[in-house]
Amino acid sequence: MIIATLKEIKDNENRVGLTPYGVKELVDEGHEVIVQETAGIGSGFSDSEYTAAGAKMMRNPEDIVKAADILVKVKEPLPSEYNLLEQFAGKTLFTYLHLSGVDKRLTKVLVNNNITAIAYETVQDEKGQLPLLAPMSEVAGVLAVQYGAEYLQKKYGGRGVTLGTITGTGSARVVVVGGGHVGATAARTAAGMGARVKLFDINPARVAALNTEMQEFLGPNLGKNFEAIVPDGTNFDEALSECNLLVGAVLVAGAKAPVVVSEEQVKSMKEGSVIVDVSIDQGGCIWGSKCTSHSEPTYEIYGKIFCCVPNMPGQVSRQSTMALTNATIPYLKMIAKDGAEALLKSSLSGDGRFARGLNAYKGHITYESVAKDLGMEDKYKSVSELVG
Repeated sequence: MIIATLKEIKDNENRVGLTPYGVKELVDEGHEVIVQETAGIGSGFSDSEYTAAGAKMMRNPEDIVKAADILVKVKEPLPSEYNLLEQFAGKTLFTYLHLSGVDKRLTKVLVNNNITAIAYETVQDEKGQLPLLAPMSEVAGVLAVQYGAEYLQKKYGGRGVTLGTITGTGSARVVVVGGGHVGATAARTAAGMGARVKLFDINPARVAALNTEMQEFLGPNLGKNFEAIVPDGTNFDEALSECNLLVGAVLVAGAKAPVVVSEEQVKSMKEGSVIVDVSIDQGGCIWGSKCTSHSEPTYEIYGKIFCCVPNMPGQVSRQSTMALTNATIPYLKMIAKDGAEALLKSSLSGDGRFARGLNAYKGHITYESVAKDLGMEDKYKSVSELVG
């Protein structure tokens, strides 16, 4: 197989789909690897490191996609890259896609060009977990709190408070919505800084588990800063009206995120408070959320500062790239060894977990939530219908 990766072009996206170490692993298994020149610079990897690992360096992205059987990326292709996908017809794309939360045209391009599109965020393991989403969720959880802490400063229009413990003052209040990887990491980070954190999740079992886990992780002193709660309406409203930082971290795998914080609840928050909606890559879970960028990260509504950057991990690219590729390489090696269709057949004959990563195949959408969210139900077929 010929496997290729391109330089990411999303605003301030510095991650890369393959490290030199990953290249070497693929080359050692007999595959050819093409890397676009300077693709790894943002993550601290030079072209010479890729060459030493066995990669072929090429400059023109059109030449790269024409040559490749499998294209590995980090973020979804942008509109300026759709023409490349038209030259990649019938081949395999392996990347984060978040199709329910991005431009509908991308899904149409994937379908119209019979691209086998495997989304990192919907691949499941044997435990039903999301192993390719988890590492970036942890990074995003940490960064949500770091970004929130920064924008709470007065120079950004924030409330003028720190999330740390300051003698003689009360602790800042943080609300986290969603108890998955992003939410749990954000809560742990904020509580560790000294903020009082309330995490809301609708799953009572998850709430109980988080209360136990956080006490063990944070210890007796910092543990008192954290509480996981099942929302009952009143407790959620009260927490929002008191908080300085709200982190949105609701996930329905592969589907558009539900809006769980209303306009009235946003209005009730203190002026100068900050809202970081990490769910923005799936459309956002907080009223008023819209995609921003690293170049223009924030905007205000009702005196509240919104930060909705969908690729926050791109700013800690060295660490993020290594964490991501450590997770993706084993799956990429499986795809490259037998081809996507053979792997899908094998998955369907077993527990079907890997097949759930498939979002588009043979001219159809294969993830039902994506088809519904985009109003493209006529293009939906299940994986089992398409894999012969």
